[in-house]
Amino acid sequence: MAAATFAAVFVALYVGHSVGDHWVQSSCQAADKGKPGWVGRLADARHVLGLTLTKAVALLLVVFLLDLRVSALGLVLGFAVDAVTHWWADRRSTLAWLARVTGKGEFYRLGTPAHPAAPATAEGGYAPTLGTGAYALDQSFHHVWLLVGALIIASV
Repeated sequence: MAAATFAAVFVALYVGHSVGDHWVQSSCQAADKGKPGWVGRLADARHVLGLTLTKAVALLLVVFLLDLRVSALGLVLGFAVDAVTHWWADRRSTLAWLARVTGKGEFYRLGTPAHPAAPATAEGGYAPTLGTGAYALDQSFHHVWLLVGALIIASV
């Protein structure tokens, strides 16, 4: 039963993450959360609050409809770990630092003008792409912590 609970919790958190990170997050939060100082910290906190509420709604639906057994302590700990790590990574300079110290700095810059092989238009200007290395590393970082959060929720 624990494995089934974990699987259902992870799927709910993953879907909630995708919706919260892309549909619920405001343009202002996305633009400001990486800024230095309190402007960035508070924008990031507002984003993580909306994201966490979105995940909670998704998880509550799954828990009630599938009659899953999860503890209040597991929920608090799992959501806390997920929220804190999400906030940390979304400050941007923190994840950029992690990419640098793990040898992923060039990949982090992939798809941006900062990358040595940046895409360019015929006129030589920046040609934006659908994704960047920073986005890929950001999402994979969040997915690792969704896994940890789901394990905590399902096992505590």
